[in-house]
Amino acid sequence: MIAFLVALAGGLGAVARFHSDAAIARLHNLRMPVGTLTINTAGSVLLGLLTGWLTFKAGAPDWVSVAGTGFCGGFTTFSTACVEGVRLLRAGRPVASLVHAAGGLLAGLLAAGLGLWLMSL
Repeated sequence: MIAFLVALAGGLGAVARFHSDAAIARLHNLRMPVGTLTINTAGSVLLGLLTGWLTFKAGAPDWVSVAGTGFCGGFTTFSTACVEGVRLLRAGRPVASLVHAAGGLLAGLLAAGLGLWLMSL
């Protein structure tokens, strides 16, 4: 049953990512893939909160798996971030590609740390 719920939550996360990315694209006409960076950062905060809840507040491990692995896994996307980085490189924008890759990694780590820290309070 948990595997089914993880799969269902993953599908919901993917749909949420699709709609969030479309909404961000409508708001911003930037040459950088801001949508993926924003979504991955938000998903990292949520995963940090879930992990912190399980660690510090004795949450239910099955539901953290459903929400963390399922929803957050479907919502965030490392593969799209990699493809966007390669597209920036192929477009002759190596600095933008580096900023995108390093910025996404740093933002995700800081966001997950923030979520863990908030749950430790």
